[in-house]
Amino acid sequence: MLGGATYHLPPAMALRAASATVPRFLRNSSTLSTTATQSQSHYRKQVALATLFRKYGFPSSLLPSFLSRNPSLLRSPLPRLRQSLAALFSLGIPQNAVVSLLTSCPSVLDPAFLETFESHFPQLKSRSPQTLVNLLLCSRRFHLDPRELSRRLDALNGFAFSEAAVASVLEGFPDALAASEAEIAGAVNFLAEVGIPGDEIDSIVRMFPRVLGLGVENRLRPLISEIRGLGFSLREVRREISRDPRILGMEVGEFSRCLRLLESLKCRETIKERVTGEGLVRACFEVKLRADCLCGYGLTRRDALKVLWKEPRVIGYDVGDIERKVEFLVQRMKCGVECLADVPRYLGVNFEKQIVPRYGVVEYLRGKGAIGFEVGLNDLVMPTRLRFYNLYVKPYPECEKIYGRFSGGVEVKRRHPAGLWKLFKPQKFRESGEDVKNMRSFMEALA
Repeated sequence: MLGGATYHLPPAMALRAASATVPRFLRNSSTLSTTATQSQSHYRKQVALATLFRKYGFPSSLLPSFLSRNPSLLRSPLPRLRQSLAALFSLGIPQNAVVSLLTSCPSVLDPAFLETFESHFPQLKSRSPQTLVNLLLCSRRFHLDPRELSRRLDALNGFAFSEAAVASVLEGFPDALAASEAEIAGAVNFLAEVGIPGDEIDSIVRMFPRVLGLGVENRLRPLISEIRGLGFSLREVRREISRDPRILGMEVGEFSRCLRLLESLKCRETIKERVTGEGLVRACFEVKLRADCLCGYGLTRRDALKVLWKEPRVIGYDVGDIERKVEFLVQRMKCGVECLADVPRYLGVNFEKQIVPRYGVVEYLRGKGAIGFEVGLNDLVMPTRLRFYNLYVKPYPECEKIYGRFSGGVEVKRRHPAGLWKLFKPQKFRESGEDVKNMRSFMEALA
């Protein structure tokens, strides 16, 4: 409308505009149709891939994230993927190991790589499944061609290691295949320099294969020099290395820190003797193992050493016992692992006789509504057995069966056999009339 009047296009121009609109609409419809077709094709490919992986034991819960992280699988032909999966299972690798391998390194599904890998390792089926998985991971992670990987494996066998030692290296530390021959030879020569015989070197490599990857000049030699500088003889060091080679994995400066902790312990002499009974070198390594265990659950190194210093009994306990207590604390009691820094005594008390019964009593009373306040870790561990019994068990007779100790139905075991007191009873002698007369005269003289 222009100035109140209606404007009409000429018939020829209106016809051209209408003819131009129709092809544009058709083109848009064609584009939408193509997009829909591609989307359906993509969806069908995802379904086919998911069906294929489920057939070979891949968990359905992991498939969406696995396929989204590896979009290249959608471009791979299904027959080639099926061939690769069949080749992996033909090696004798268990289903859960194959799933773990594909999750961490999906590039092993390359059929050409697997064919070359099998041709250069004809004795593969005689090796353990974990060794095969590590060889595949090492080859893809370090971009080692199977031919190069085979050459490095031959070089490792050239160090006169036993078959058990080589198998331990491939299972426990496959990264040794990525190390140069000079690095491996340097670690072996250093152990010989310390004075360890050749057969014990083979045993050390079998027990602690990671020693082949530790640098001689930046780890092994400074560690031995540090221990020797603290006054320990080379004979003591050599004995501990042969007993447990993991001591070579200590960081430089860590041994000194553990020794200072042991020297500053404030505990009963019996506990200190139990901790250091096998020598200070061994005791320092035991401190390191327990600190590593606590750090593995989330404690800082400083807090872990603080717990060990405050509760030295933990140093004498097995690592498995510590793990069981921490897992019970975190998983069952729903407490944070940082609570151990405030209540280190938790790790020092008996698990079956104190921790489990006390927690059972508190949980029962809490579920019954008999406790109107929060019972923390400190309240659970610090009271003596008799005090805990009087506070939480004695008022509720039904808890005596849960607690077990001091309950009426529990028979207290005697510490000594019945009638033993008669053997220690002083012998009586008959008193004669003359003895009475002498005693009377003696007393009259005093009066």
